Amino acid sequence: MSLNGKVAIVTGSGQGLGLAYARELARQGAAVVINDVNAQTAADAVAQIEADGGRATAVVVPVGSTDAAKALVAGAVEAFGRLDILVTNAGILRDKSLLKMTDEDFDLVINVHLKGTFTCVREAFAYFKENNVAGRIITIGSPTGQRGNFGQSNYAAAKAGIVGMVRTWALEMKKAGVTVNSVIPVAATAMTKTVPYFQKAVEAEERGEAMPAFFRHDLGFGTADDVAGLIAFLASDAAAEITGQAIGAGGDRLQVWTHPTAASTEYREGGWSYEALQENAGSLFGTEALQSYGEEFLPLPAELRPEQAKPEAVQAR
Repeated sequence: MSLNGKVAIVTGSGQGLGLAYARELARQGAAVVINDVNAQTAADAVAQIEADGGRATAVVVPVGSTDAAKALVAGAVEAFGRLDILVTNAGILRDKSLLKMTDEDFDLVINVHLKGTFTCVREAFAYFKENNVAGRIITIGSPTGQRGNFGQSNYAAAKAGIVGMVRTWALEMKKAGVTVNSVIPVAATAMTKTVPYFQKAVEAEERGEAMPAFFRHDLGFGTADDVAGLIAFLASDAAAEITGQAIGAGGDRLQVWTHPTAASTEYREGGWSYEALQENAGSLFGTEALQSYGEEFLPLPAELRPEQAKPEAVQAR
């Protein structure tokens, strides 16, 4: 077991993707701190890991504040004597289009996803430096943060911000031997169960059957367990040279996302005045230079379309 003797915190791990990550870390030998806001959900997750032969404890706290981050790190050290791995998975959704989104909708999502990642990573890194631990930090991004998605201003901002912080942290943590990466999961969750486009895939999973190849291969969409292996790998010694990356996982597909870079570069002596931009707009901002936005999925094959579903491509979260 490659993580034998290691201790991991996985925020938001009472169920769903977080629980899958925690179970895989435990399966590879790590002791795991389960985190959830519901005590019974957290206890059930701990019991499940222990039934599988692993070691786990629970810290019931809402992620976001510095106090919560301190409680998580303290919980790991008190229960298992150390900390080696942090996975920041906790998150919530408050989806609304821009004009319907309230300040509270925005603040709640930013607090859990973005600030919660910041406070937990800061606390874990402080522990790693003080105790000379070459730790592993794995944050969770989203295709929405990479490409955008209708009705998710708050979530897109948080997830894009997480990847931005990862690139910065990779610079700051390199000397300490700590790696930090972001995983971009594409998997069946409680959210995707409500999207008609994924109905046949979700139904197959619920029956314990393999998802159709169209979902797993063409879309890179799979189960939580398809992502969990990457989480455990990035937590291992084998990934010691991988840092500052955004890596997608889903179904049969693995992707290393590019970092933002200039798509086109033009120079003009004296700079680009309003008049010069007007004169050269066609060549500067033509369709070849402008970048796409939003994530589109391919049209569903006829046999995979749910009833009353439209055949055209749809946006996905």
